[in-house]
Amino acid sequence: MESPELSFTLAYVVFSLCFVFTPNEFRSAGLTIQNVFSSWLGSEDVGFIQYHVRRTSITVLVHSALPLGYYMGMCIAAPEKNLGYIHQVSDSWRAFLLLSLCIQLTSWTLVIYWSRHHWHNHPISRALQAHIQPPHPGWGSVASSVNTEFRRIDKFATGAPGARVIVTDSWVLKVTTYHVYMALQTECHVTVTESRQHQLTPDLASPAQILTLRVDSINPAVRPFDIRLLSTEYAELREKLHAPIRNSPNVVIHQTMSELFLETFRAQVDLNQPYTLPSGQEVEPCIGCMQVPANSKLVRLCQAEGRWFASRQDQQRPETWLSSRVPCPTCRAKFCILDICAVH
Repeated sequence: MESPELSFTLAYVVFSLCFVFTPNEFRSAGLTIQNVFSSWLGSEDVGFIQYHVRRTSITVLVHSALPLGYYMGMCIAAPEKNLGYIHQVSDSWRAFLLLSLCIQLTSWTLVIYWSRHHWHNHPISRALQAHIQPPHPGWGSVASSVNTEFRRIDKFATGAPGARVIVTDSWVLKVTTYHVYMALQTECHVTVTESRQHQLTPDLASPAQILTLRVDSINPAVRPFDIRLLSTEYAELREKLHAPIRNSPNVVIHQTMSELFLETFRAQVDLNQPYTLPSGQEVEPCIGCMQVPANSKLVRLCQAEGRWFASRQDQQRPETWLSSRVPCPTCRAKFCILDICAVH
């Protein structure tokens, strides 16, 4: 049987990781900084900057208290260790307690320093100070501009609470656990640096392409930062983003569900047994476009192509596309993706 000490340690580690990185299950249960301290944080819509100044500060305090919370919990989970009596504990536990107290004291000192002069020293306030220029005489005026534009319903917003991307008429914002990155659209340019294909995602039943975009500002006081979003959201981002967007070489952006499906379809066909074309046999035109030679073959001797397969699917249920059966475009016999062979 596992000891209570080990059981508590495993449970606390899992809880701490979930509390810091916040999966959907924790958000649904309300176990987030935003929900637990909602009465003190106020409304994000009313004061976006003030809300996140308070949120990041309380996040630092709560996260830094996790090691001390583990020690206090262990006092209850393993009473035989007498952890409540400092002079009786081992050197290792005494060192852990001292480290936990130092972390907590340091975080409180940091937050108190941030809060001086109406949060003038907070990292978010310092980021705003980099944008002090006419018509904004101070960082408070810049904050008011961000707050006003955030309240507008036409802003672009996407991402989880710990990695949100927000684009307003004038600003590009990235909200993270401990900071809010910001850049003026008139001073920045955006580069698509990477694309990644994810076959399974927690929120989507179909494959998803994640784009990474780097935001660089001509203002030397503004640090570059990366934002991530789904390729299907890229078109909406471009509509709201007035700053120029550049594509890195070899980065292909799939903006529709059909394009995502075609790439997955081709990858699956490549795993099937290839068909070697006999010498002297001519390849007929593709039955889908009738413009290029067919590059695939069905076991029933019918040519087909991925776009035909995709066009015969239920557009409202993309999760069933790969497992579906569709009629051959010539003989109408039903076939599935495993029947398709690449022509070599």
